[in-house]
Amino acid sequence: MTSANPRPLLLGHRGARPLPLLGLRWRKPSFPAENTVAAFDYALAHGCDGFEFDVRYTRDRRSVLHHDAALKRHEIAATDYAGLERRSGYNLACLEEVLARFAATAYLDVELKVDGNEEAIVAALRANPPQRGFVVSSFLPEVLLRLHQLDSTLPLGYICEREEDVARWTELPITAFFPELRLVSQRLIEDVHPRNVKLLTWTVNDPRDMIRLAGWGVDGLISDSPVLLSRTFPPVERSQTAS
Repeated sequence: MTSANPRPLLLGHRGARPLPLLGLRWRKPSFPAENTVAAFDYALAHGCDGFEFDVRYTRDRRSVLHHDAALKRHEIAATDYAGLERRSGYNLACLEEVLARFAATAYLDVELKVDGNEEAIVAALRANPPQRGFVVSSFLPEVLLRLHQLDSTLPLGYICEREEDVARWTELPITAFFPELRLVSQRLIEDVHPRNVKLLTWTVNDPRDMIRLAGWGVDGLISDSPVLLSRTFPPVERSQTAS
């Protein structure tokens, strides 16, 4: 399927995730685990401009990529990085590793799941700034406010999934707004853009939604399936994307 609508930024959700409920057959036995370097390589290889990934902090203050608060019943915040490595079954990626590998090739949506180590995030991004655009996003307004306090030039994004939280985007120092798919309307996009804020939405796994949102002028789509994104929006020559 292709679309004549303007092409939004295409981002893999946690890199890539399987979609068994849609009956897709693109998952292979070696399908990469989410939030891994392999998943990010997969997203780029299948036409995405970049990817979203989740960051948490270990007891010894490493910025590791993992969505849930625990890994195999071990709380990430209460476990040293070396202990998590032994239990993960694969190399648990760190933010610095992702920046070193992808800063020159991908748009990065760095989602902070928790607060408490914002200084390390700012330092890592200053040491290896992404060249194709990036945003540091979070559900937590206090995280965004702290990041802005540390570096007012940092591109920030507010994520929400509840209707009662939507209006909060107007109060925060953000350049991007990430409402969940069900919250997005053409009116909301038209309200956001005059404030020089981009609107990206998640998790969009239906081509019909992708085309509808692109027609409304959405700035970015985050999907579990890089394959669906690239089938819906034909690949174009990738160039630097403004954050």
